[in-house]
Amino acid sequence: MMAFEQIPKKDWYSILEADPSASVSDLKQKYQKLILMYHPDKQSADVPARTVEECIQKFIEVDQAWKILGNEETKKEYDLQRHEDDLRNMGPVDARVYLEEMSWNEDDHSFSRSCRCGGKYSVSEDEAEEVTLISCDMCSLVIELLHYR
Repeated sequence: MMAFEQIPKKDWYSILEADPSASVSDLKQKYQKLILMYHPDKQSADVPARTVEECIQKFIEVDQAWKILGNEETKKEYDLQRHEDDLRNMGPVDARVYLEEMSWNEDDHSFSRSCRCGGKYSVSEDEAEEVTLISCDMCSLVIELLHYR
């Protein structure tokens, strides 16, 4: 399914020395700079072998990072995965809720549900297909979104 599930979790943004909010053209510039810097042919002959190994490793990682972040589909999947990991680390799952139990908002095509703190959980129609955890907009509680199969 996802291209990066087999690989241990890596922060592809930090490998590219970029911020997650960076635009694709920013990411591309960082990628091009790093790929040149770590390119095996760019290493001088008098560099110790270990450093060459590290450069090759870095070169491969930078290339992998660009393969994921340079493609809109895989970048979107990766960003969602990161967001879910952040939510998992953020707070306890307060409830498991079926999408069908949430309120539909025709105006902005989103689903929402009130939180016990008075805040709101909301998710857009598009995101509802892919997201499994939603955080409250006012407190640290998280709900897990379930789908009838």
